[in-house]
Amino acid sequence: MHRCCFWLAVWSLTLPGTAWAESATVKFRIAAGDVSRRQSPVKVPLSHPFPTTSQVWISGVADQRVPGQVVAPSPGDESLAKSWLVFIIPELSAGESREGSAVIEAEARSPEQTFRWQTATPGQTELHWENRPVLRYMHPSLDESTPEKRGETYKPYHHVFDPQGKILLTKGPGGLFPHHRGLFFGFNRISYGAGLAADTWHCNKGEYQSHEGFEREEAGPVLGRHVCRVGWHGRDGQVFIDELRELTAWNTSGGVLLELASRLTTRVGRVMLDGDPQHAGFQFRASQQVPDKTASQTYYLRPDGRGEPGRFRNWPDNRDHVNLPWHALAFVVDDQRYTACFLDRPQNPKEARFSERDYGRFGSYFEYELTTERPLDVRYRFWLQTGEMQVSQVAALATDFVQPLQVTVHP
Repeated sequence: MHRCCFWLAVWSLTLPGTAWAESATVKFRIAAGDVSRRQSPVKVPLSHPFPTTSQVWISGVADQRVPGQVVAPSPGDESLAKSWLVFIIPELSAGESREGSAVIEAEARSPEQTFRWQTATPGQTELHWENRPVLRYMHPSLDESTPEKRGETYKPYHHVFDPQGKILLTKGPGGLFPHHRGLFFGFNRISYGAGLAADTWHCNKGEYQSHEGFEREEAGPVLGRHVCRVGWHGRDGQVFIDELRELTAWNTSGGVLLELASRLTTRVGRVMLDGDPQHAGFQFRASQQVPDKTASQTYYLRPDGRGEPGRFRNWPDNRDHVNLPWHALAFVVDDQRYTACFLDRPQNPKEARFSERDYGRFGSYFEYELTTERPLDVRYRFWLQTGEMQVSQVAALATDFVQPLQVTVHP
């Protein structure tokens, strides 16, 4: 957790409870700790709910000013700050610290050099960095006119583009195992109420997930983020779980850095979330090209080393394939090798049971008892880049996630 002593020098700040005006300056200190940082996201907590359209510039953390952005709290973070100041630190050596300051201007941001959300087709919302697509959120309305249409529309998910924004690297409906799609969250063994059961992975007995709207969309020079409201429907068509699903893309070079978060709350009292390693939890499914053409070239990186093509681990056959701090898939699409990294954190529920397949699906799941008093909050980080990676490189990404920079706000 960030160590904070809030202080703001604010000019033309109106009375409490009213909107602020003109500008504010925030001074802070960041420390790398014992971890070397490169292109690390930084989150500075703010005690005032500044507008997310504010213009922000950061000084003192790099050789030149770097852009900043004000964002709203994520689901589950509302008690930590009224809003957050975010930016990317280009580099910070282990043991190093720097004093920085941010000027937050009330005027709206320039539209240049920012992320943008856009909807060109109903049921599809894309995030672009300038003219380069980064993500595509698939959220069609359920269509039960035919079994084929229902299969195409029974759950929302996110596609991921390659780092150049030229091709989709994730799979949609159809192909091998049509229920596997892009970046997706669900469970195939759910029980609740008086003997009721649901499977929000296969959705083949009347269950489905529905996009219920956007809680929030944010886009600026540092990140693009949206929070989607998703309803989990049982076999009777009724919503039994409400989800806030958040996906964030950070402005990094060399690859695509994403954060995925979810908050589940129950409408029906106790809900038992369970499943199996292939059909539950957060999962990534690569393009259909992988099973069609390149599955023999797929391999995985794990904390204990690089695996070989054709050799894969899955719980429960591999009982120790649990609670991994990270997991990485190396796959080939259009004759190009890519590496996708899935980064867990200790605060997510455990035991986390991992799965990997040659056709490019990997991830983990856990068991969880969801109650009114005990909602489910999970957060993961995901990195995708062109080419191969070393175990040490993925481990460094994971460490940066679970041991964020230390941030102190001060006069």
